[in-house]
Amino acid sequence: MPTNSARYSKIMIVIHWLTALAVVGAWLTSEGGRHMVENPPLLHFSLGLAVLVLIVPRLILLLTGGAPDVGRKRDRLAIATKAGHVALYLFLIALPLTGWYAASRMGVPVSFFGLELPAIAAPVKGRPGLIAELHENAGTFILYVAGLHALMALWHQFVLRDGTLQRMSLR
Repeated sequence: MPTNSARYSKIMIVIHWLTALAVVGAWLTSEGGRHMVENPPLLHFSLGLAVLVLIVPRLILLLTGGAPDVGRKRDRLAIATKAGHVALYLFLIALPLTGWYAASRMGVPVSFFGLELPAIAAPVKGRPGLIAELHENAGTFILYVAGLHALMALWHQFVLRDGTLQRMSLR
């Protein structure tokens, strides 16, 4: 049974799981449509922006060697893994920004756990536009990508038996 003892740092593990919880929490607290103007989903905003805040140290750690080198080859699986991670990171950055933009276009004040943030777009009458629609659809799509990410981790752990889940656990 091949295993790889390289582990992620504790801070990277904590950030990973906090990000996962924030994504799921943001999805569960999401609301669409113009009724947001009367009753803004403040917890949704805060959880979505928490994802954006968490991605900054995560990217810094990733770029400075915070992820273990697990000796991946340049085969199709390695390329697919890299592409999946890039897609996840793009969603983790784009979703909070497009949500903030959409709320700004609707004239809804955005707060981050009580701290009111400035609008990043001018409010409009009527539909907030294509970016708001993309935000709504991408919010569900990221769950599919994250689900595939989780399934691949399980496949690595139980089929390939390469110790993937141990590298991302706090034990």
